[in-house]
Amino acid sequence: MRPGKVSPELLTRLVYTHLGARRTEVLVRSRVGEDCAVIDFGEWVAVITCDPITGATNRLGWYAVHIACNDLATTGAEPVALLLTLLLSEGTTESELEEIMRDADTAAAGLGVEIVGGHTEVTAGIDRSMATVTALGKAPKSRVLSARGARPGDALLLTKGAGIEGTAILATDLADRLQGRVDNATLARARAFIDRISVVPEGRIAARSGASAMHDVTEGGVLTGAWELAEAAGIGVVLWADEVPVQPETQAICRVLEVDPLALISSGAMLITAPDAKRVTPPLHDAGIAVRQIGVTTARERVVVRGGSRAPLVPPERDELWRLLEVKS
Repeated sequence: MRPGKVSPELLTRLVYTHLGARRTEVLVRSRVGEDCAVIDFGEWVAVITCDPITGATNRLGWYAVHIACNDLATTGAEPVALLLTLLLSEGTTESELEEIMRDADTAAAGLGVEIVGGHTEVTAGIDRSMATVTALGKAPKSRVLSARGARPGDALLLTKGAGIEGTAILATDLADRLQGRVDNATLARARAFIDRISVVPEGRIAARSGASAMHDVTEGGVLTGAWELAEAAGIGVVLWADEVPVQPETQAICRVLEVDPLALISSGAMLITAPDAKRVTPPLHDAGIAVRQIGVTTARERVVVRGGSRAPLVPPERDELWRLLEVKS
């Protein structure tokens, strides 16, 4: 298998068929399109997620904390605690380890979440340091959301824009290929996209403003995120590709590298479904969070509309980031 997210077909056939004992306390369990598990503890529930960071080489601790807490945000849960596992490549210096932890500390403190444990080791056989975070959140049982909550006829909304995380990584890790083809000011702004990757604020706002479901847009970009949300809910979706907001910095980098921004890793963007978009969008705008309707959910049909042409909506085989990093290596 090639680097990148394992396909939904393989997950369904080889992973989700081997999940141990089935517990009655598990309210939301592992399946395609679900970001988190939800465990019943009476009036409150524990929301749990786990995420690796393998594509980024800079600001590893920052990415690790935010990406895990973003998953919790899709349920409307409050992040509480993190377990951080660091697998450091041979040759990693003490100062590099300290930098990772300083970034993780800054991100966690900003979100009000505590790093309560984990594991740290130097690992043979890897060419870059990697992080995995297990995140724990809490929510009242009556208000926790799941991707299964989307229903046909809901508006499909997207916050911020496509390719946010991918833009920051490409502007940093492929700076040599972009130099002279994208101006320095644009590259500097693109690198600063790392500061936009949290979706915790919009998750909290949308959860209390009438959202029916949310999904963090990660590997595979908006195309995969929309498909996964529909798959989790067992419904369809019509995605209006031309309505997906793409920032000028993302457009510039994707144009040079011949990348589809809708298939580029997009942490920092949240997909939201809502029966009434007019209830959800004003509170987000009031908080300074850009949001736009990019489609509608349907009973069955999954379609992407580009330039007036309709095509089946299917997840890309792999994220554009992995294709570019593979070429680099």
